[in-house]
Amino acid sequence: MTSVQRWLFGIVGAWLMTWQALAVAAQLPDFTQLVEEASPAVVNISTRQNVTRRASGPMMPDLEGLPPIFREFFERSFPDGSQSAPQRQAQSLGSGFIVSKDGYVLTNNHVVAGADEIFVRLSDRREMEAELIGADPRSDLALLKIEAGADLPVVRMGKSADLKAGEWVLAIGSPFGFEYSVTAGIVSAKGRSLPNESYVPFIQTDVAINPGNSGGPLFNLDGEVIGINSQIFTRSGGFMGLSFAIPVDVAMDVVEQLKSDGTVRRGWLGVVIQEVNKDLAESFGLERPAGALVAQVMPGGPGDEGGLKAGDVILKLNGNDIIMSSDLPHAVGRLRPGSKATMDIIRDRKRQKLELEIGALPDDDALAASPGTLSPNAPAATDNRLGIAVVELTDEQKKNMDVSTGVAVREVRPGPGAMIGLRPGDVITNLNNRVVESAADFAEIASKLPVNRSISMRVIRQGRASYITFRLAE
Repeated sequence: MTSVQRWLFGIVGAWLMTWQALAVAAQLPDFTQLVEEASPAVVNISTRQNVTRRASGPMMPDLEGLPPIFREFFERSFPDGSQSAPQRQAQSLGSGFIVSKDGYVLTNNHVVAGADEIFVRLSDRREMEAELIGADPRSDLALLKIEAGADLPVVRMGKSADLKAGEWVLAIGSPFGFEYSVTAGIVSAKGRSLPNESYVPFIQTDVAINPGNSGGPLFNLDGEVIGINSQIFTRSGGFMGLSFAIPVDVAMDVVEQLKSDGTVRRGWLGVVIQEVNKDLAESFGLERPAGALVAQVMPGGPGDEGGLKAGDVILKLNGNDIIMSSDLPHAVGRLRPGSKATMDIIRDRKRQKLELEIGALPDDDALAASPGTLSPNAPAATDNRLGIAVVELTDEQKKNMDVSTGVAVREVRPGPGAMIGLRPGDVITNLNNRVVESAADFAEIASKLPVNRSISMRVIRQGRASYITFRLAE
């Protein structure tokens, strides 16, 4: 290759590299206009909470009945009659955004929870006290109201249902007190369930979120709010690449209820559900793992009155697929109490439809019954293939556990029962999709269990029911 050829190849190569760099740059989003237009509607939120500290000195005695000389001494020592030290003010910091021109502001409940005073600072540096209209701890949302005159800047609302994994999103907030900080990333997933958060299908992103971002908006590229930044997954206290936002579709439903009633009412079925894994799917005759398995139906609840039974697998609600068990609380929670719902379920390996009325989620939804105490004198049935001894339940135990059938495990010996984790005190109500009526019935069902096939067992432990699966070898 001559020097001229090498020179030409160099020129072409440099041109190609420049063209590729420009092409990549052209594909990256430009957030400047979005930030300029949306940031005025984002606000900084601070709170004050009065905390009384106990005095470290001597306690003020009761002055009644004391001689005048002693009463005069204590009155000089405690001139204000107080036994407590002066109050100090605890402050928290978060973000929020204006959702209407008349001054409604949306933020996280945990930003303002327990506050005696709430202050909102606007982008033009005006600061004013806000009124708490209502809060919903279950969705971690709070609605505030400020009186700031007309023509407040407001955000534009989008539809979180239209989001797709891989989309660019942007957050504006006040991490660590740095107001109007902007971070960007992509949507990782939708419909995420977090521990103790049953009624919010979170949006997962990799947008950098840190303390102070809570309550701030998450925007799409059209400048529309599609989420409220709420939580992060962290082992260090700082951002580790996993952020979770409340979908705006859920949030605005909460906002409307807080505006009108000051509280939020959610739909409720009154059932305990669990995930359907591969073995459970095989046991219940499903082609693939899907749906929500009903492990327990609370007596007198909406599910009980509507005909749901333990062992039903809910596949659809009002025509919408229930893929994961966590999809069901999200879907039911958004239904209005008193409304009708149609379910597609699997029962006894057959598909059928069920119509019922949705109930109202109670304030205290920890409704599981406490287990009864085993009778020490009850005869135990020990002749079964699982290597466990079971006893009959007394009428009192059945009443305490809200069951009409079942047997209690008294002893677990080495064998299949021990391998699947059964414990003394467990109550077995169903085995291989059959109801266990008595100890003799349990032994009869156990004697006919198939080999090398998934077998399901419904177990109640400490008042909570769940299904487990196992296989018997030849």
